[in-house]
Amino acid sequence: MVRKARTRTGTALGALMALGAVAGCGQSAPAPHDTAPGPHASHSASPTVPAAPTLAPGPGGLAPVFANGPRNGGRTVALTFDADMTADQGERAAGGERFDHPELIASLRRLKVPATVFMTGRWAEEYPDQAKAIGADPLFEVANHSYSHHAFTGDCYGLPRVARSEMRDDVERAYTAFRAAGVKKAMPYFRFPGGCYDDAALRAVSAAGVTAVQWDVVSGDAFATDADAVAQQVLDGVRPGSVVVMHCTRSAAPATERALRRIVPALREQGYRFVKVSELIGAASPKG
Repeated sequence: MVRKARTRTGTALGALMALGAVAGCGQSAPAPHDTAPGPHASHSASPTVPAAPTLAPGPGGLAPVFANGPRNGGRTVALTFDADMTADQGERAAGGERFDHPELIASLRRLKVPATVFMTGRWAEEYPDQAKAIGADPLFEVANHSYSHHAFTGDCYGLPRVARSEMRDDVERAYTAFRAAGVKKAMPYFRFPGGCYDDAALRAVSAAGVTAVQWDVVSGDAFATDADAVAQQVLDGVRPGSVVVMHCTRSAAPATERALRRIVPALREQGYRFVKVSELIGAASPKG
């Protein structure tokens, strides 16, 4: 069982994902809009596309880490969904196992909920049409969850480990996979597999020009069958500026779509507005 960690020390926030059962999402999209190519949207945006907001690197060149937006910036909340196909799961996909969840994406569209999808490069290779559709929909943004979904630290819930010398390449290989699938703009945001990181990992991914994105609310949706329990865990945890980590999968998080249908109206009734991670990071960035 792989648990998403909240801090670099690997504190477990709940059972969110297994190495053998990972999340995905997909659905047809409205007509594409023009965007600049990734990976470094903040460095290479076209004149007609605003640069994606990022945070400045930390001391010693470490990638900045973002877990939530300003608490005093109004009732905003970002729902994020991890699409976590690992590098070695091709046989399972070829055997008919599905790592997508069109109903979840359809519900986000029907409810008009902006969201950030943290996608592995291997998932984009397996479902290129779906990756392109999500990336083309202005309701969503695609961010990087590594190519392999292997760990960037040791002792990360049993995940195989990426060698330190290969960490930057793993991040950039995911962006290459996104471009090959037709994702025209992938955000310069990176979520560590398992949520596990240390200074060495932050230094390695900093070279790829990304802001590391964690979360402050864990949904507990992996393998959950009680949608009400998942929804209540989210509702109990959300505060202004929160980032919620969830999954879009048919097999590994079967209750998520049903939970979403309770979460969204309940938070709106409390006055919350749903935003993408980029809006929260923009609100947290120092204004020149």
